[in-house]
Amino acid sequence: MPDAFHRKIPLFPLSNVVLFPGVRAPLHIFEPRYRQMIAAALSADRWIGMIAVHPDHANEMDGNPPLFPVGCAGVITESEQLKDGRYNIVLLGTDRFRMQRELPEAEGRLYRVAEVELLEDPFEAAERPRVMALRAGVVELFTKLVRLTAAPGSSELSPEMFNDVDPVTLVNTLCQLLDLPCAEKQGLLECHGPRERLERLTSVLEFRSAELAFRSPDGAPTRH
Repeated sequence: MPDAFHRKIPLFPLSNVVLFPGVRAPLHIFEPRYRQMIAAALSADRWIGMIAVHPDHANEMDGNPPLFPVGCAGVITESEQLKDGRYNIVLLGTDRFRMQRELPEAEGRLYRVAEVELLEDPFEAAERPRVMALRAGVVELFTKLVRLTAAPGSSELSPEMFNDVDPVTLVNTLCQLLDLPCAEKQGLLECHGPRERLERLTSVLEFRSAELAFRSPDGAPTRH
């Protein structure tokens, strides 16, 4: 594999956010180590790697908790440094990556750095019919889910609103924006390409829709 697929990247571990390629995430940076990381990134290639912490270790965020092996690199497209040193940034996801090894601590560096392999999201021409069929199904399931959860009198969402959205952008955006547990989003991120991600998202949306449809009138799930 070409060297272009291997990089050293600063790590931004989070317990509640999973970034996907092509999707933007607004972030507020307040910890000293991550302020240092953002300052270093802004003075270089503006690139950082978001990566999720294992849920069992979410209470260890002040230290160096174990991380999932796959994350998403992103470029800082907007930044604002506040008077007290905090940052508001917008991060645009660019490439999934797999950690190869984490580098040892270095004097003066407060944040974690890893050597990573950039991962491709293959979408072969032969897969297009299957991908487009999955895309249509996901749109239908998503609009159904929104109708089940929408407040009375809210604007109606229709599948036609997604006509101009390509399948890769659609699945990555929904994966990031849907209110799903971090571990579930991590599983979607680790899928090998848009077809596999659409298949998995289909299962997630089918389960959520069924769960909501069979709730009792008082909002509690039915039990059998």
